[in-house]
Amino acid sequence: MQFVQHSKNMSNEIKYKKNKAENNKTENKESESSILENNSIEESIFDIEEELKKLPGKPGVYIMHDAKDAIIYVGKAISLKNRVRQYFQKSRSKGAKIDRMVSKICRFEYIITDSELEALVLECNLIKEHRPKYNTVLKDDKTYPYIKVTVAESFPRVIFTRELKKDKAKYFGPYTSAGAVKDTIELIRKIYKIRTCSRVLPRDIGKERPCLNYHIGQCEAPCMGKISSEDYRKSINEVLEFLNGNFKPIAKELEEKMLDASEAMEFEKAIEYRELLNSVKQIAQKQKITNFDGEDKDVLAMAQEGDDAVVQVFFIRGGRMIGREHFYIRVATADTRSSILSEFVKQFYSGTPMIPREIMLQEKIEDMEIIGSWLSEKRGAKVYLKVPSKGTKEKLVELAATNAKMVLTKDKDRIKREEGRTIGAVKEIKNWLQLEKLERIEAFDISNTSGFESVGSMIVYEKGKPSRHDYRKFKIKSVIGPNDYASMEEVLTRRFEHGIREKKENSNKKTDEIVESSFTKFPDLIMMDGGKGQVNIAEDVLSKLNLDIPVCGMVKDDHHRTRGLFYHNEEIAIDRYSEGFKLITRIQDEAHRFAIEFHRSLRDKTQVKSILDDIPGIGPARRKNLMKKFGSIEDIMKASIEKLEETPSLNHNAAVSIYEFFHNKKE
Repeated sequence: MQFVQHSKNMSNEIKYKKNKAENNKTENKESESSILENNSIEESIFDIEEELKKLPGKPGVYIMHDAKDAIIYVGKAISLKNRVRQYFQKSRSKGAKIDRMVSKICRFEYIITDSELEALVLECNLIKEHRPKYNTVLKDDKTYPYIKVTVAESFPRVIFTRELKKDKAKYFGPYTSAGAVKDTIELIRKIYKIRTCSRVLPRDIGKERPCLNYHIGQCEAPCMGKISSEDYRKSINEVLEFLNGNFKPIAKELEEKMLDASEAMEFEKAIEYRELLNSVKQIAQKQKITNFDGEDKDVLAMAQEGDDAVVQVFFIRGGRMIGREHFYIRVATADTRSSILSEFVKQFYSGTPMIPREIMLQEKIEDMEIIGSWLSEKRGAKVYLKVPSKGTKEKLVELAATNAKMVLTKDKDRIKREEGRTIGAVKEIKNWLQLEKLERIEAFDISNTSGFESVGSMIVYEKGKPSRHDYRKFKIKSVIGPNDYASMEEVLTRRFEHGIREKKENSNKKTDEIVESSFTKFPDLIMMDGGKGQVNIAEDVLSKLNLDIPVCGMVKDDHHRTRGLFYHNEEIAIDRYSEGFKLITRIQDEAHRFAIEFHRSLRDKTQVKSILDDIPGIGPARRKNLMKKFGSIEDIMKASIEKLEETPSLNHNAAVSIYEFFHNKKE
């Protein structure tokens, strides 16, 4: 099946799904056979060699699909015919990553465009939307804070935002610290007395009383007409100067006011001006790293080690570096630095609203000219991609590369520490218990409150990390009152009977029909929150179900702290400072937390109620009196009718009702 899209004016907003839907609606004869093939993908066999012959020698985007019809790669080409053929030519060396990708291709489709620039735009959109496995993909999508000045308003505001819109406002940024942006806005409002309200002025002038900011001297109250639009605009112009990096006038003004206040013996005002002056100096110092020609620039450099790479971006606005950010990206060992940077530039600038006049790169990238044309069109003005070879610009690129290397090294160290906490800890437990294999650990716990039904929790750790999508909750059905052993027996029986049943059902299904769940995966080790008693319960359940799974208890001391493991009728002492011990503690705490949270959530929703509520004639008052007199459900169950009658507010009929309820339930 081919999906062909002819386009003479493909816009930046074009989406693959929209194209596909529109294409499927086409009724002319040329597309009729294509639509038929599209509607019967599973029924027909896609002949790659035959389809390669039909490829046009035109620019466009090609989309590779795997056996499950998932999109695994998106690429662009000047000539689809030449580019797509290269993937399937055995004589060409394509690298390990591409070889793996090609081996998984079951079909491809393509979209024709009028130019390579249009293909580039469409490629970026498709990669962002589908995040194909074999494209270089950013691991995280970040939005940056900006300072917005609503200059189109009669009385403009200075506000925090993460979106750039075509709304005639002025934007400053991006900044990498939301806290720094908020501090700057607060400082601006204090110094220039800019309004913070969202009233529509001048329409709403005089309709409401001025806010607190006016009374404490931090707003001129334009909402009450106490300042003209012209005078207010002067303050806004100073704000714009300030945000553009001109700090000297305000610093000089604050210093003069501080000295005047000091001479007038108004020391509180002097201190206030001094603090404002320090804030201005601090902001100026933070933003000032180096001076170029006052232009907006981004500096990009990267570091790579194996399958891991980090791209560092320095943001330079008005000749000053206002911040930096780093990005982890997924790469293959064989990917070149040029290709990685090229993919990064395309994806990063397809998503950010702020495109600078100049982008300084570590080295020349693939499609440098065409990417430059695309960015220029997107910005509405010329964008220059440069690789500096000398001077301060080259030094700044080197600094970005050094930072990227440092981030990558730190991350590697973090990963090693994390592996010690997880995989290393699992290995320690495996050695202590002398197990052949240990990857999946399941732990169980029971939670109840006297008078309320019990609940059970099952948590799962795989390779030392919690696998939260495998966690399961159980409402105890067969046990009356708080009985942890009986409740645990029910939970374990239900868990493994469910798993056995699902495995049996899957054995009768075809491979593509099998549905795996947390119940069908059996653990390599079961950890019980307790000692010998809990372990015996688990082993009895497993024995009845003919399952051979190791079980150990997490034993606590008199202070309710983990002290060791109970395994094969012996208590194994473990090093309290080892990673294995810390992992056991985390598992124990997690099982307990999960059970308690489930129990609490049910109570909060009033889904868990007292067993006494099921007895006719027993309301909240009588239930409270019963629990106060007997202390537990078990004692109420054992009580005679005469004893029950001694409870305040309980008559003979109510006592008989309670007695018969429990004794009939037992039978």
